[in-house]
Formats: sequence, structure tokens, C-alpha cells
Amino acid sequence: MEELADVYARSLFEVGRDQGTLDRLREQLGQFADALDANRELAVFFFSPYFSTKEKQEALDRALDGADPSFHNFLVLLIENHRMPVIFRVRQVYERMWQEENKTLPVEITSAIELDAATTENLGRTIGERAGRTVNLAARVDPDIIGGIIVRVGNSILDASIRTRLEQLRRQVAQGA
Repeated sequence: MEELADVYARSLFEVGRDQGTLDRLREQLGQFADALDANRELAVFFFSPYFSTKEKQEALDRALDGADPSFHNFLVLLIENHRMPVIFRVRQVYERMWQEENKTLPVEITSAIELDAATTENLGRTIGERAGRTVNLAARVDPDIIGGIIVRVGNSILDASIRTRLEQLRRQVAQGA
């Protein structure tokens, strides 16, 4: 059985594709989910059965001034069906669908020290060429990996960090003892 959030995300995505508003809906969905995540009181208001559907819709009308009508209708539907808590999962599914539609691939490079921009961009470009996609590249520094790099491409991880190699060596020594 298909997950509830998948159904809602697919519906919103298809409307966005039909109307040519995929990017706008993605942006507004992200902003709304971020607002709920950042403001506990707002999340409690929209998620709680204590407040009526009418109260939630009125608050939504005030809060979403200038929002895409499809997005507004989508949120009203979530409120009417008492499904607002799935909004975070809807965002994740929509984002995955958007990346697939736009042939983008999220790539995160983690290193112990900051890599120069040329090295990072070259690595991202190489991954993009091999995958046949546009890379959405993010680089971060984590001194805890000691050395080497960790490359996360979509859901795959290549861990070539010294920390991981030391941990593997420790396990081998412990098993041999």
C-alpha cells in the first residue's frame, strides 16, 4: 500500500507539472514546512485536533497571502482531511520527485579540512558526468573524520575517511585477538 504522504506529494507534483509551477510549489512547500519546524506553537496549532478545521483554514488564509492557489488548496485539503502532520514527509517525497524531474543529483562532500573550490567543483562535475545529471553540490568540513573524504551521492555513501579505516582496523585486531 502506498504511503499517505506519497499520494499527497504526487498529487501536488502532478498539479505543479500540469500548471508549470513545480519550482514555485517546491519553494512554498519548503517555506511552509520550515515555518512549522521553526515555530512549535504554529505546528501545534495546525496539528492539534483541539482547533477546528475552520479556525485552521482562517489562519491559513491570513498566513498565506500571495501563495500559489494550488498550494493554498493543497494545504486546505490537508487540513480538511486532518492530515497536516504528513507535511514534512510530503516535502521529502516532493523534493525527490522534483530532483528526478529536473535530473539533479544531491552530492555532499565531507572532508577533514576545507577543500579548495576547484577540487570540489571538479569532483562534482565528474560525478555529474558519470551519472548524466546536474549535481547539486554541498561541501562541509568535519575534523572528526581525521583525513580523507566522505562522498554522499543521493542515497549512496563512499566513505574513504581515515576514521573509518581506523575503525575497520580496530575491529580486525579485536577479532584476531
